[in-house]
Amino acid sequence: MNQKVKELSRDTLFRLAMRKLWEDHIVWTRQVIVSAAAGLPDLNFAVDRLMQNQVDIGNAVKPFYGEVAGDKLISLLKEHISGAYEVLSAAKAGDNPRLDAASKAWYKNADDIAIFLSGANPHNWPVDHMKMHMKDHLDLTLAEAVARLQMKWADDVAAYERVHQQILGMADMLADGIIAQFPEKFS
Repeated sequence: MNQKVKELSRDTLFRLAMRKLWEDHIVWTRQVIVSAAAGLPDLNFAVDRLMQNQVDIGNAVKPFYGEVAGDKLISLLKEHISGAYEVLSAAKAGDNPRLDAASKAWYKNADDIAIFLSGANPHNWPVDHMKMHMKDHLDLTLAEAVARLQMKWADDVAAYERVHQQILGMADMLADGIIAQFPEKFS
């Protein structure tokens, strides 16, 4: 192991690991958007990798919240990805009624994730704050997908940059909340 890594504290390593998980989330989401928009043959592989990321995120919280809670988060996050894919597919097809229904379901799932996370750590993750983070994540991801579908390349790149900044903030907030709730695991 690298000497510099050995010198990092447990909480710093945990924050970095949380950032990596959530950066993987947006990187693989972007790949799905790009592949779906262009009709590329790698789409199913990208979707599979993105779904694995949801398992990785759920597994990362199991040492703190237990197997049942981790599995519930995995289920909610997989629903999040399925919903995002449905929104993307409907938008690409120009099917506005389907898009409206998919968007409503996707945003409802985001609220369900926020409520679930807040329930696990209400002091550090108040429900309104969690809902705001999730809504921001969806709004920004939607803007990214729309820009890509409309072939507005500069907007697409700018939207991804906003998604990236938002997810780093969310990852830090989640890591900080776990560290604050379980300080004995980081001392």
